[in-house]
Amino acid sequence: MDWQPDEQGLQQVLQLLKDSQSPNTATQRIVQDKLKQLNQFPDFNNYLIFVLTRLKSEDEPTRSLSGLILKNNVKAHYQSFPPPVADFIKQECLNNIGDASSLIRATIGILITTIASKGELQMWPELLPQLCNLLNSEDYNTCEGAFGALQKICEDSSELLDSDALNRPLNIMIPKFLQFFKHCSPKIRWVGVCRGLGGGRMGGIGGDPCADPLPARSHAIACVNQFIMDRAQALMDNIDTFIEVGHGLGSVGRGLRAQPQLTPAPLQHLFALAVDDDPEVRKNVCRALVMLLEVRIDRLIPHMHSIIQYMLQRTQDHDENVALEACEFWLTLAEQPICKEVLASHLVQLIPILVKGMKYSEIDIILLKGDVEEDEAVPDSEQDIKPRFHKSRTVTLPHEAERPDGSEDAEDDDDDDALSDWNLRKCSAAALDVLANVFREELLPHLLPLLKDLLFHPEWVVKESGILVLGAIAEGCMQGMVPYLPELIPHLIQCLSDKKALVRSIACWTLSRYAHWVVSQPPDMHLKPLMTELLKRILDGNKRVQEAACSAFATLEEEACTELVPYLSYILDTLVFAFGKYQHKNLLILYDAIGTLADSVGHHLNQPEYIQKLMPPLIQKWNELKDEDKDLFPLLECLSSVATALQSGFLPYCEPVYQRCVTLVQKTLAQAMMYTQHPEQYEAPDKDFMIVALDLLSGLAEGLGGHVEQLVARSNIMTLLFQCMQDSMPEVRQSSFALLGDLTKACFIHVKPCIAEFMPILGTNLNPEFISVCNNATWAIGEICMQMGAEMQPYVQMVLNNLVEIINRPNTPKTLLENTAITIGRLGYVCPQEVAPMLQQFIRPWCTSLRNIRDNEEKDSAFRGICMMIGVNPGGVVQDFIFFCDAVASWVSPKDDLRDMFYKILHGFKDQVGEENWQQFSEQFPPLLKERLAAFYGV
Repeated sequence: MDWQPDEQGLQQVLQLLKDSQSPNTATQRIVQDKLKQLNQFPDFNNYLIFVLTRLKSEDEPTRSLSGLILKNNVKAHYQSFPPPVADFIKQECLNNIGDASSLIRATIGILITTIASKGELQMWPELLPQLCNLLNSEDYNTCEGAFGALQKICEDSSELLDSDALNRPLNIMIPKFLQFFKHCSPKIRWVGVCRGLGGGRMGGIGGDPCADPLPARSHAIACVNQFIMDRAQALMDNIDTFIEVGHGLGSVGRGLRAQPQLTPAPLQHLFALAVDDDPEVRKNVCRALVMLLEVRIDRLIPHMHSIIQYMLQRTQDHDENVALEACEFWLTLAEQPICKEVLASHLVQLIPILVKGMKYSEIDIILLKGDVEEDEAVPDSEQDIKPRFHKSRTVTLPHEAERPDGSEDAEDDDDDDALSDWNLRKCSAAALDVLANVFREELLPHLLPLLKDLLFHPEWVVKESGILVLGAIAEGCMQGMVPYLPELIPHLIQCLSDKKALVRSIACWTLSRYAHWVVSQPPDMHLKPLMTELLKRILDGNKRVQEAACSAFATLEEEACTELVPYLSYILDTLVFAFGKYQHKNLLILYDAIGTLADSVGHHLNQPEYIQKLMPPLIQKWNELKDEDKDLFPLLECLSSVATALQSGFLPYCEPVYQRCVTLVQKTLAQAMMYTQHPEQYEAPDKDFMIVALDLLSGLAEGLGGHVEQLVARSNIMTLLFQCMQDSMPEVRQSSFALLGDLTKACFIHVKPCIAEFMPILGTNLNPEFISVCNNATWAIGEICMQMGAEMQPYVQMVLNNLVEIINRPNTPKTLLENTAITIGRLGYVCPQEVAPMLQQFIRPWCTSLRNIRDNEEKDSAFRGICMMIGVNPGGVVQDFIFFCDAVASWVSPKDDLRDMFYKILHGFKDQVGEENWQQFSEQFPPLLKERLAAFYGV
């Protein structure tokens, strides 16, 4: 017997559904309580599906809401539905997928895919065959509803559909979907469907075979697209049927549409859709090509010329969503090795299209309030402020010829993040940026003629796009741009005073992209004028300009470093004045600019005059913020840099700052413990508070050195650190090990009693799966060695094998290799007898990873260690002696006693092998190495 509702119960449910649409919060609360009660009765879900599928007399929003409440119940406790209830719901879904209302069809589709996602694809074997069968239906609604449900299932369960668990239904589904690529409009057509799937009536509705179309082609390609990135076997088997372009894109499509009864050849499946009237179909064709570029470029290469021509058209599509999807193609193509070869001849067409796409659209300008020039007094709404994530401290070593690496800022959002959505302007700019990195100077002949017109254009929107173009190519085309920069930089500095705020803000960004060149010139030429104007813009009346100027100034600080010292007073006056002027969002960026200034000028900031300007506003903010306020993150980061730079100058402020950090760590650990024990009562803490606090403690230890000893003595930080080092979250461990290393250097007296407990934890964290954790643990072990001396001996075996394994591991990041080499050297320095027997296993990678490090204390101790180990085990270095020679030659000015150690080893080896053999051996040396060894060591 078919289930039937009790009339009174049905009215009760309908009333509840009506009430739940009320905006009144008290009513909403009553509804929630009532829902909880009704959920105690299993057949309540029968009522919900009944309203959704059978009560056609009710209004659509009420029916749909009934389905959505049911969907939430399925999500929460489908496993406890009695089988008759589950079966009734499933049957009703399949019987009513063709409801006359598109809203109800969509709701049923969501319900089906939610049930499927609860592990029911295996338990509902008739679902996929029935849905696929319904695609043959001649009823518009049934076919569309079935396709909508299938699309949702493909999106949610793509991996499962290609698995043995279900006997690989994709083998049937993919060919089925491909049939629908052929129809003469994006809407499902009988003629094609019936012929393609074998059976049924031949005519359309009311004569015209293309009348009353259903959106099937759009569903079909969206379904197939779900399986490209996973390289689903069923799709790979049909890949040529899916892709093949045939005789060029332009000829396909429109011609087919004139004669829909023809079954197109398999090679035309995808591109039969290429010039479709439906923008959703064109968008999905572009998306398919972008993904195929990543996973099956081999199948696209024979047709690349036609595909590029097609994508050039689509990047100019009148529908911006299509244009955006097409524009992604250039970004993806730029990452492929064949990019240069296949795209070079098309640059002449592509570059103007990308440049045109970089102009603000009218809607962009409205969204960005482009006509509002002064808004600094308007408070920020909280949703404008992106959540900030603290980047934990990683210990790195200085390199030869080092300059700040801009690669981390490569996302360089051309500053319109109020349009946080990815849009055509951003995508075009990103594409130009990556193509500039591929083609370098070869791009400029296509760009320079355009740039001249753009940069001096009377219309501000055009001029603004030109400035963005100039910024986008900065990284890739820098060499080729150098001859033009003496003229362009002053023009851009002039644009910083433009009357349009959006021009001023983009000029800030673009100038920051050329900061490295500006700093390489005599300071009075460009640095001074740029700095003067940027500081004015930091105090601009427009918030967007303030933000762009502050970010640009931070980049300039990183590049200029101590070049800024003569202007520190003026810079600090401006930044401190901004404290009183900025709204919430820009205040967070201001902290970053101050922290970066401290990092860049270092101890030069430690002057009473500067401290007096800078510290009062920072400490005032520090006192205003509560412990649970996330604005503490950027302020703590800023103070960490300031403390490190001010060194003893920070002493008057250190006690309250130190105590608060310890409190933050303690609170977070306590919350974490309560959550672990009673997850139903307590919320999980935000561990970022603890991470930032640990990093500021590191900054204090590094800046204050021995002065931190008193503070450590009066706190329980070592106990807290023991817990943090064992935290489940890698970032917490990463910051803990950084602090351990800094405390080891600053006040080992407090670390030493804990070594027996700490060393096993450090040993287990030498796991390169977590690069930064492993890096900081390695560094901390090295610092502990230098303090422990020969007492390190009991702990050598705990760590040595892991360190040797890491240094020999392929594709290990440079920073980790360098820190590992330093620590192995230091272990050998304090315990040569224990480490030297393994010399042969690490000497070659040890030498190659330290040859580019600048002369410093860490390098000094590591090389002393290697020399002592060679003394114990000279045989261990023989096979790789040329690498040792190269590493020795990397020293610019070693201390005298270290130079003597090198001298003895080199001459000892030469005497050992004899003059003739040495001559043969040294013939292998590159000329520069030969010269250096002869000049410094006489070999």
